[in-house]
Amino acid sequence: MPRPPAALLIAMFCVLTSSACADAGKPLTRIAFGSCARENKPQPIWHTIADAKPDLFLFIGDNIYGDTEDMAVLKAKWDKLAAMPGYQRLRKQCPILATWDDHDYGKNDAGTEYKMKAQSQQVFLDHFGEPADSPRRKREGVYDAKVFGPQGKRVQVVLLDTRYHRSPIKRRAGGRPPGRGPYLPDDNPKLTMLGDAQWKWLEAQLKQPAELRIIASSIQFVSEKHGWEMWANHPHERQRMLQLIAKTRAEGVVFISGDRHKAEISKLMPDVKLSGVTYPIYDITSSSLNQPSGGALDEPNPHRVVSKTMFGQINFGTIEIDWSKDDPAVTFAIRDAEGKGRIVESIVLSAIQAPTNQ
Repeated sequence: MPRPPAALLIAMFCVLTSSACADAGKPLTRIAFGSCARENKPQPIWHTIADAKPDLFLFIGDNIYGDTEDMAVLKAKWDKLAAMPGYQRLRKQCPILATWDDHDYGKNDAGTEYKMKAQSQQVFLDHFGEPADSPRRKREGVYDAKVFGPQGKRVQVVLLDTRYHRSPIKRRAGGRPPGRGPYLPDDNPKLTMLGDAQWKWLEAQLKQPAELRIIASSIQFVSEKHGWEMWANHPHERQRMLQLIAKTRAEGVVFISGDRHKAEISKLMPDVKLSGVTYPIYDITSSSLNQPSGGALDEPNPHRVVSKTMFGQINFGTIEIDWSKDDPAVTFAIRDAEGKGRIVESIVLSAIQAPTNQ
């Protein structure tokens, strides 16, 4: 029996999952994203996000608070999210791509040691309607990547899995200083954030042609002083990422992250001698979708841009691209529960590409 054409397969997938599907040939102009949504609390922000009319929404971790080894309990929490009217509205309006963080993975701050990870992965993929023959069903981890738009206006979305293979993180001995988290950097070269298979896969993805690349990491990539979960807890892995960006000559790389229940925009300036990357790396952190932090908003982050403090109320993030300009304008924003931009940073696309004289 002949295989149905790709367009028909996509249409069938959309019907089966009750989800909108993106036209891969149409350029993305507005991408929304967010993290940290407690399924047992109201989530009115979904209507605000839908009103913003994004072409794509990226759900980047703690999408529910599962925190269990019982897969029936985990599924019930995903079902509670699925029943949210605003979430249903957004799901019908635009595609939703997702990765996970610790709570929807199944255990607070957990990595590779979580014993139900394989089962949790299938429950996660079931919720997002991943087809039975999807590569994500066969991988160890939920990482994935897609490219949208025509040549010259391509946006690559890379969804990392920072949980399934992540080595344990080093905990402070005794108490922790005020305003700091419980973890310390550990430069043991045997430790990993992504695992060998995912690192190899990521290298292949960064070699794919794209003008703008959005790498979704559930935990912060740039910030390095707060002592909670972040890439800087495995500094050799953070460095490995920068060196991989340089090695593959991947341009237009921007990170988005969540986890913190606070929002900020950070910028890591290029250090060619250290990493080989010749342009600044931005990290737009958006968290939380329905529970403000209530914590201090002045934690140290020498890489923070725009504001001296973080935004600690309910929020979501957006990336907007104006492709009509010779040098496309890219605007990063943290938006509040009403959709107002609270932290905004605008750049041109060439600012995150290698200088032409290199």
